[in-house]
Amino acid sequence: MEASHVPVPALATEPQFAQRLREHLEEERLLDGRYRLQEVPGGCVALPVLEEKLSQMRLPREMPCGLIWIQDPIPSRAARRQTPAKKLRDELRRLLGESWSEELEHDVPRAWQRHGDLVLLSEDSFRAAPWEKLGPALWETVASALGAQRLARQGRVLPDGMRSPSVTLLLGKDGWVEHVDNGIRYTFDVTKCMFSPGNITEKLRVASLPCSGEVLVDLYAGIGYFTLPYLVHAGAAFAHACEWNGHAVEALRRNLALNGVQDRCRVHHGDSRQLELRDVADRVNLGLIPSSEEGWPVACRVLKKGTGGVLHIHHNVESRPTLTPVLRAERGSPEAAGSDGEAQHPTKDGGKETQGARIKPEWQRWAEATAARIRGLLAELHGQPWRTSILHIEAVKSYAPHVHHLVLDLECRPTPPA
Repeated sequence: MEASHVPVPALATEPQFAQRLREHLEEERLLDGRYRLQEVPGGCVALPVLEEKLSQMRLPREMPCGLIWIQDPIPSRAARRQTPAKKLRDELRRLLGESWSEELEHDVPRAWQRHGDLVLLSEDSFRAAPWEKLGPALWETVASALGAQRLARQGRVLPDGMRSPSVTLLLGKDGWVEHVDNGIRYTFDVTKCMFSPGNITEKLRVASLPCSGEVLVDLYAGIGYFTLPYLVHAGAAFAHACEWNGHAVEALRRNLALNGVQDRCRVHHGDSRQLELRDVADRVNLGLIPSSEEGWPVACRVLKKGTGGVLHIHHNVESRPTLTPVLRAERGSPEAAGSDGEAQHPTKDGGKETQGARIKPEWQRWAEATAARIRGLLAELHGQPWRTSILHIEAVKSYAPHVHHLVLDLECRPTPPA
């Protein structure tokens, strides 16, 4: 990935923690030396990190930081050395000789995803007509320059309700790859399944939740993005993993076996809205964006009716740009009220706060409206009042301008008879 106008992942922290965090990242070999540390809006310092090592990153608890993407990273002195992108352009220039042109220069990718020995190119790579004349030599040259054995190219996500990728294999026999995320092995076919490195902080947070002895229902399991951290690290006793994409189900079953937890998980292949489970879950994960709202009634049905549990509700929430201060959530602060009007925001169960713990008013309003809606669904389902309490609001990532992928940790308990 080259410096110019390519978003770069970075950890943003307050200035007093920047040097300690830099030393930690250097020690763990996570710091991206191609870019300089730089100040970002809000007074924080951003330390660029290696995108290919996001899955291995363990956020230090004593240094509050959050994952961001820098749109215009500043190259370091070391970046003047030959980068993979420059090597790629040089090799292609030699391959084409006098046929090289400015049009082709702009058609060469400056960013890509690496999955082991497979490199996944962006959708707009090598689309100009002259490339077609090169045949297999083009892909062999690209693979050699990037140190890859296999190549694939992204297309648009298919509008099939399953977010299936449209990926073309350009070089190699198959698209199966393996990732290691926080000690968890994931295998999947890049031509059939999505993998989002932007969710790594949420997977790390899930892994730290106190779930010992609990039963989890994951309504949108995919290849096991969240199911596996719950089982491998968080101590869940059993999981019900629901997924309707057959390709993802195949990968999910492989991943459960790879991590030795296949005996503690039942896979439900089909539409989770038709799930027949009831009264089984201590915890429900609703990891679908832009909205998991269609799964809320199902989540309420599967919660244990006698004791309730916790819902982790994913949603994309829009917030208008404003100069007014955002709310700063502090442990013990009355940022949200439960159904009985008591302050319920302290993070009893939700892990550490997000970067700076800045909760935008729109996020708070969405969380409170969601809590009220879930409370109503539970009361209607069981014929008695329920209490819902906002434990935590986690900002996973920026999804689009002024739109954030959030997770609401919502505790739901039946109200004892008077």
